[in-house]
Amino acid sequence: MIARKNMGRVSPFLLVLLAFGFFFATYNLLTLVMHKASKSTSEEWFDPVTKRPNEVRRESNAKFHVALTATDAPYSKWQCRIMYYWYKKMKDVPGSDMGGFTRVLHSGNPDSLMDEIPTVVVDPLPEGLDRGYIVLNRPWAFVQWLEKATIEEEYILMAEPDHIFVNPLPNLAHGDHPAAFPFFYIKPAENEKIVRKYYPEEKGPVNNVDPIGNSPVIIKKSILEKIAPTWMNVSLRMKDDPETDKAFGWVLEMYGYAIASALHGVRHILRKDFMLQPPWDVEVGKKFIIHYTYGCDYTMKGELTYGKIGEWRFDKRSYLQGPPPRNLSLPPPGVPESVVRLVKSVNEASANIPTWDTL
Repeated sequence: MIARKNMGRVSPFLLVLLAFGFFFATYNLLTLVMHKASKSTSEEWFDPVTKRPNEVRRESNAKFHVALTATDAPYSKWQCRIMYYWYKKMKDVPGSDMGGFTRVLHSGNPDSLMDEIPTVVVDPLPEGLDRGYIVLNRPWAFVQWLEKATIEEEYILMAEPDHIFVNPLPNLAHGDHPAAFPFFYIKPAENEKIVRKYYPEEKGPVNNVDPIGNSPVIIKKSILEKIAPTWMNVSLRMKDDPETDKAFGWVLEMYGYAIASALHGVRHILRKDFMLQPPWDVEVGKKFIIHYTYGCDYTMKGELTYGKIGEWRFDKRSYLQGPPPRNLSLPPPGVPESVVRLVKSVNEASANIPTWDTL
């Protein structure tokens, strides 16, 4: 009787809302359960949601070798020096799985950093084959390095000169599944017509091609040895096709790696916490690598003026002919933490690297 009296006092409108709420909560729960049940254990790793390092099962041989592809241009060299400085600083910090380090120099000749940074010299592509797109040398460099080098670690991190380690990096890979950073501008599904030139329908759905490039990627050495020649050949074919070259432009080689991986049936764990890119990512937090590919331009009030040279700026392209000076001015108040951390990291490295201004 009491229950009926109380129910009688409840608004019919509220009862309808409660009924709908219960229905949708039940529906969402059932959908989630069915979705989980339809996925294999390994497929769950492809959900591009950040997984903390302690959620990744540790491998028996978790160490990875850091491989940095580079040229002998001054612009590349000063970035490599900063990158190697922060590798050495983070390598033995608790939580790091970094092993050895190699700069894979694809200029064909030794340079002035041979004694400072562990380096293996490989050949560039035959003259004219890259058509001025120097990044096309990267897959060819990996093919050569993997053939000639003795690499003790089971895993490899493919890295770039404009990477700065800001937290100790664990092995984010999971067995045969490499770990990669998802790039918002790599969109295989939106470019299906072109992707299908290299990844035919009989190979599977176009979303088998992950939205990634080759860097940063942590991958088993044995798997990279299979992918690298395909990555090279696909990238060369892409550059040779005017439609593909026009569509993909400066990210063509990234698509080359993503498609080559899919051709070998390799899917990547997508880790949004692998890397941050100032000025768009504003906090460092627990992310592992700063990628300073974008220019950082601000007013002295701390307002972003991207696309327009700011009153205060840091842009790696301002230093094509040589390194930035030591003790760069820090950003004005109000600029995001990520940009401040980037400049402080550059300053610390340049302050502690001998012959910074003269090499």
